[in-house]
Amino acid sequence: MSTDKKADIAVVGLAVMGQNLILNMNDHGFKVVAYNRTTSKVDEFLNTSAKGTNIVGAHSIQEMVDQLERPRKIMLMVKAGSVVDKFIDSIIPYLDKGDIIIDGGNSNYTDTERRVHALEKKGIYYIGAGVSGGEEGARFGPSLMPGGAHAAWPYVKDIFQAIAAKTPNGDACCEWVGNGGAGHFVKMVHNGIEYGDMQIISEAYQFMKEHLALSNDDLSATFKAWNKTELNSYLIEITANIFAFKDKDGNYVIDQILDTAGQKGTGKWTGINALELGVPLTLIAESVFARCISAQKSLRVEASESYPHKIAKANTKDHDNILNDLNKALLFAKITSYAQGYMLMQEASTIHNWSLNYGDIALMWREGCIIRSVFLEHIKKAFDANPKLTNLLLDGYFKALIIEALPSARRIAAKSIELGLPMPALTSAVSFFDGFSTKRLPANLLQAQRDYFGAHTYERLDRPRGEFFHTDWIGSNSNVSSSSYNV
Repeated sequence: MSTDKKADIAVVGLAVMGQNLILNMNDHGFKVVAYNRTTSKVDEFLNTSAKGTNIVGAHSIQEMVDQLERPRKIMLMVKAGSVVDKFIDSIIPYLDKGDIIIDGGNSNYTDTERRVHALEKKGIYYIGAGVSGGEEGARFGPSLMPGGAHAAWPYVKDIFQAIAAKTPNGDACCEWVGNGGAGHFVKMVHNGIEYGDMQIISEAYQFMKEHLALSNDDLSATFKAWNKTELNSYLIEITANIFAFKDKDGNYVIDQILDTAGQKGTGKWTGINALELGVPLTLIAESVFARCISAQKSLRVEASESYPHKIAKANTKDHDNILNDLNKALLFAKITSYAQGYMLMQEASTIHNWSLNYGDIALMWREGCIIRSVFLEHIKKAFDANPKLTNLLLDGYFKALIIEALPSARRIAAKSIELGLPMPALTSAVSFFDGFSTKRLPANLLQAQRDYFGAHTYERLDRPRGEFFHTDWIGSNSNVSSSSYNV
């Protein structure tokens, strides 16, 4: 291959995601420089997967930068955190004003915000790009969520939109998200919703396995059937495949896996940000806590011996009705999870002045990413029809689905509590919905209690919002109040 032309972009980090993105870029006609701190990995990559391509290697940062067209574009595919900062510090001395650094890892959006502003002062553009889709997505078309220095977007747009996944209509699942850390924030929420989807699916699995006593083949067939309904999605599809998969000895792999779930932090960040912004992201938070409790395996085993209970089996004649309820309960919880995720993005967009395009975000998630589903097409339509839509639950399409699915969700949630089967995400979805759709909540009592013991004041139904009052509950003849409360 000719090496006369300078490269379009460099990728730092040759783990599987980095290698696959490079190969994807090469497939779409872009010349890429591959670099890794351990330079032997560069040679290994060039002599194996990249052999015979237009991909070139670099054994030093200087060599990498020298091979790039201006403005130079360097994409970091390295571990989030201090490693990113170290690479940025090592690259900056070789760059000129107008050059671009892109972070394609799962960085915390606050780190991205900091880096955007710090590099801006040096004349360097910085992009924080959420990348979703795993190894397969990186190789054949990921969902890309770029944000940061908007002036850099025209220089990377063609590359990103070329390598991104495409919708059935041919639209690229990549569009500019917003300034600062907007791209990584949206990726964080994507991962939070992913936590929720995986948890509600897992809860349905346990319900079917223990209460309905379904075999792995039955479970696989059920999820395959569900994938032809409104639940059609990547996660439902792979779940059906997982239940059918056997090892070389003919044993179902699912039954060999220890019931402790790991996590890398993005779900936790989603919950933390929800608390900081005052957004009730209950389903996603419960999904994170469910992973935490799963990790306490030895303690759970000990507790099960102290509190033994047997899960009652359902009558087989009721199976079809129960499975129909489970299908609708999953849909109900899924809608609730997305509604909560969008609530968080809407609040963050207001706080940070990001002006997020919620229809475009749904489009970015339509293909290529882990939460891809037909469901997202309806979210895009909802926000395209009404960009000022305050909540997905108030959209006509989703309202109709919720009304139809709610009785099923209530029956499954109630049955799970009766049986002693943990379904924290599903039951939290029902509780959230009931709170969300209740005109008057008991928070008046909460505020009275706060005013009683701490003189925190309250507002009144018969007075305009913003006026605060304090009652002398104990006859102290004091008019002193602590502070007004925040809502």
